[in-house]
Amino acid sequence: QRQLVESGGGLVQSGGSLRLSCVGSGFTFENYASGWFRQAPGKEREKVSFISGSDGTTRYTDSVKGRFTISRDNARNTVYLQMNSLKPEDTAVYYCATVTVEYSDFGELLRWYGADYWGKGTLVTVSS
Repeated sequence: QRQLVESGGGLVQSGGSLRLSCVGSGFTFENYASGWFRQAPGKEREKVSFISGSDGTTRYTDSVKGRFTISRDNARNTVYLQMNSLKPEDTAVYYCATVTVEYSDFGELLRWYGADYWGKGTLVTVSS
């Protein structure tokens, strides 16, 4: 059974930190780029960050740049999201997913988006 399972969410005060983990199973984890997405109450799901399967390419949405760091350990089939300097507006359910990355003919990264496998999410609540 192919699945992704997130953990590490919780309640934290503004300015605090959390580390989310996502473990994949049932597929060759290192063959897939992995990403984090989030959905706040009453809002659409948005992209947060992704990391390529093997070469370490990363991208972040502007609102988390400099505060969040994505990493992965392919030996453990795990992708992480270290979240520092958390703000109340970071409150959301965080999902991990495999990611499709599109490149131009010249090798420029054009866009990325969630693909085949999704976890069920972990709730992050940041109090002010």
